[in-house]
Amino acid sequence: MQIKTIKTKELLLRTAKTVSEALPYIQRFAGQTFVIKYGGNAMGDERTAETFARDIVMLKTIGINPVVVHGGGPQIGAMLERLKIHSEFVDGLRVTDQAAVEIVEMVLSGSINKQIVTAINQMGGTAIGISGKDGNLIEAQQLRRTKKDPDSNIERVLDLGYVGEPTKINPEAIQNIVASGMIPVIAPIGMGPNGETYNINADTAAGAIASALKAHKLMMLTDVAGILTKDKQLISEIDAVEIDALLADGTITGGMIPKVETCVNALRDGVKQAHILDGRIPHVLLIEVFTAGGASTMIKA
Repeated sequence: MQIKTIKTKELLLRTAKTVSEALPYIQRFAGQTFVIKYGGNAMGDERTAETFARDIVMLKTIGINPVVVHGGGPQIGAMLERLKIHSEFVDGLRVTDQAAVEIVEMVLSGSINKQIVTAINQMGGTAIGISGKDGNLIEAQQLRRTKKDPDSNIERVLDLGYVGEPTKINPEAIQNIVASGMIPVIAPIGMGPNGETYNINADTAAGAIASALKAHKLMMLTDVAGILTKDKQLISEIDAVEIDALLADGTITGGMIPKVETCVNALRDGVKQAHILDGRIPHVLLIEVFTAGGASTMIKA
């Protein structure tokens, strides 16, 4: 004999109400492509990874086409340290020499990529792991940055080694995987014109892929709540013009700047909406997609 308490019935009713309220969003987004950047810090522990995988399978099951682009900065750093390969950061980018880029590719295209693929498959999905080299997905060139000397005021070109930026995205490999009913999981490794391997920032890669696919959403999971006001309140919705004002007055600073710029560039290339989400919140993808309030900052064109 099974007995349901009043509290159990109330919980079931709330669950049913939540599922019912998701219906218009399911209908709206069925058949659409979402490019989801899964950040190294947002990956968190095993439980967080399992929740992410479950949510990706949920999106696919109801007819949305998720495309996962993952990072892995902390994992790369740990492996470089373990192998006693020195690396340093310049303006948030890891200077990557020949020895380091081999480790970067090994970690991103190997262990991390396959961990995500395995987690999705264990949740009932069918994921395929690829890197930007596969199918010439990401053509790249060396990223060039300049830095102004504070004393002399002279700008010098920084040599970041095998850090790259996309020059062209060839999305056919992704489209074929999606058309086959599978979920692409992409490591942000690009290939140069002479076969060089380039380490590409995962945010940048995700934005470029979203633009090439004309995705409906670019969703960037990270380890911050989203875009905050100067008094640390979360901005739930903002447009690209308002973004420019927040950049100008210093509200948006530090590591949030390149994330926001990536989102705005994707919107200008035809992506409908971009989101910066706190990947530490359980089921944050489902909350953002299927509820009216959402749980992040949504940037609109």
